[in-house]
Amino acid sequence: MTNAWMDLAAGGSGALAVWLIVAAVVVVAVLIGAFAFGSRQKRREPPPPRPEEQPRMPDDGPVHEERERREPDEMPRSDERTLPHEMGHQGSRTASDQERPRWDEGSSGSFGSGGPGGR
Repeated sequence: MTNAWMDLAAGGSGALAVWLIVAAVVVVAVLIGAFAFGSRQKRREPPPPRPEEQPRMPDDGPVHEERERREPDEMPRSDERTLPHEMGHQGSRTASDQERPRWDEGSSGSFGSGGPGGR
């Protein structure tokens, strides 16, 4: 068995060169195929929008953020139990009081026990 390995190592340099060339040709063929596939995919994409198709600012100027307090609509009342899938969309409406709620001076807000030390 040792002789077979030595023969392969001694005379195999030509075979190794052939295998390296075959592997290089395969790699190049795969790269060319990937490039051709990518080009075909790119041609199928829609073209970029023309300048007249670009979004434009509204005639009355830019749209600004609008802040308002919202409150949920009333829960429908019934004598039977209402399951979540029966409720549907629960909307909201503009709150009657638009003033932002503030924490009382000296209270702890949402953290702590509200003990002394706030004033």
